[in-house]
Amino acid sequence: MITPSPSLQVLQNTVGLPKKELLLEIELNGKMKFEHLMNTIYNQFGICHRVLSANVEYVNGRSFGSVQLHITVTSEDYQELEFYLNRNKLLNTTVEYVCRKYF
Repeated sequence: MITPSPSLQVLQNTVGLPKKELLLEIELNGKMKFEHLMNTIYNQFGICHRVLSANVEYVNGRSFGSVQLHITVTSEDYQELEFYLNRNKLLNTTVEYVCRKYF
């Protein structure tokens, strides 16, 4: 008997959800490395992102500064990411990105 994969079911459930384009700014406070944060956002949450700007300084192996990301996510995925950032005490600000289209 063939059983459907759980990851396939999750993918099927999220295909129809509307996605928003967001600009996300995260303040790095030395509690998490920049590389680890980017890896977590992509691998754990499955959120593809583009780094718009990053002002990161390393002091004794800790990351300080800020990073701005362009992400396209569903509201549920963003809530999970925001909960993760707040749990790790990383200040974050989000602005919805709206691009005007001229015809």
